Amino acid sequence: MKSLRIIMFTTFYPPYSFGGDAVGVQRMAQALAARGHQITVVHDIDAFVTGGGKVADVCVADDGVHTIGLSSRLNTVSNLLTQQIGRPVVHGRQIKAILEQGDYDIIWHNNTSLVGGPGLLDLGQGLKIYEAHEHWLVCPMHVLWRYNQELCDGQQCLRCTLSYKRPPQAWRYTGLLDRKLDQIDLLIAKSEFSKSMHETFGLRQEMTVLPYFLPDMDPADMPEPAQHERPYFLFVGRLEKIKGLQDVFPAFDKYPDADLLILGDGDYSNELKALAASNDRVKFLGRKPLDELTAYYRGALGLIVPSICYETFGIILIESFRLGTPVIARRLGPFPEIIEKAQGGVLFETENELRQAMQTVQIDPDWRTRHGQSARRGFEQYWREDRVLQAYGAELAKAARRRGDANLAKAFEAGAFENGSG
Repeated sequence: MKSLRIIMFTTFYPPYSFGGDAVGVQRMAQALAARGHQITVVHDIDAFVTGGGKVADVCVADDGVHTIGLSSRLNTVSNLLTQQIGRPVVHGRQIKAILEQGDYDIIWHNNTSLVGGPGLLDLGQGLKIYEAHEHWLVCPMHVLWRYNQELCDGQQCLRCTLSYKRPPQAWRYTGLLDRKLDQIDLLIAKSEFSKSMHETFGLRQEMTVLPYFLPDMDPADMPEPAQHERPYFLFVGRLEKIKGLQDVFPAFDKYPDADLLILGDGDYSNELKALAASNDRVKFLGRKPLDELTAYYRGALGLIVPSICYETFGIILIESFRLGTPVIARRLGPFPEIIEKAQGGVLFETENELRQAMQTVQIDPDWRTRHGQSARRGFEQYWREDRVLQAYGAELAKAARRRGDANLAKAFEAGAFENGSG
């Protein structure tokens, strides 16, 4: 079976990254490398530095994935030029040389906002994929969070961009992105909700929904549930205003029967700690390594996901499902389709509904067991690595057929994303 040569472009890639989107790209790269494919990831170290990252603090994984970090002494200037012009300016020559030398079967784009912008999308000769981990294709701020204070229900991009203190992008008004997207062979949304939002905000090209995935875990390798002196609910994620954690605190002020353990860090952490300072049952534990994170998931009554913005998916939901822990999520964005698909939890809109949900999860062990088991079955059926990669292979085979590349289509049809090169 053919070993494919695949190059992935992404602005952020671990360890030069801040959020979960980059982890999703890394999981895909690692999964394909494990199946015998030759994977190269090109990412932008300049963007990591511009965002406040410290290069000296990172350690690159030895996982079979070849990474190329683009870096220059002009890091902020490089990113500003790409953001403004919509093309890879400082690193353009290097990117073209990488593509020309690689003879890649697949060119896989993942949120290329600062690694090259729309001008990157038609470079190279391989089958072209774009995977929309955020809403950057229709939103300069990526998240459809207007004026940094409300959900976007109608584009006011110029005023909104200025409210974020970012320079407007003139290329967004020239049709450049639309023309470049016509060169993409497979355009991927991470949920039905995200697909519908792209359509609502003007994307013309057809999108295919392919979700995130996680590898399964052998029960023998799982750590024991975390020990905590009281029953607890869990929050996992970046501490940013749009993640909605501040809306959870009032519910816990009126709910004395359990603690709230918060795993994560971010730019909004000081504000959140100040808001929760009067409640000693709200505990900030910082970031945790994978084994400890897994243990906290296993020991929790449930995971609370209160985001107030339009997420494209929600990896933490399926992290919780994989371990049989039910989820309490805001009735917003893709969360209803994920919760309802797995029957793995409950949705809320108001503070009162959140408290009622927590009470149900805590006092009804039969409910918790039933929904935890459903969550686990849902993970196995819809979001387990092998099943999702099988779906990717089927869609890539169709895209290769449309492109007229029969040999590549046959590789996918023979199970290239299922079994690798053997």
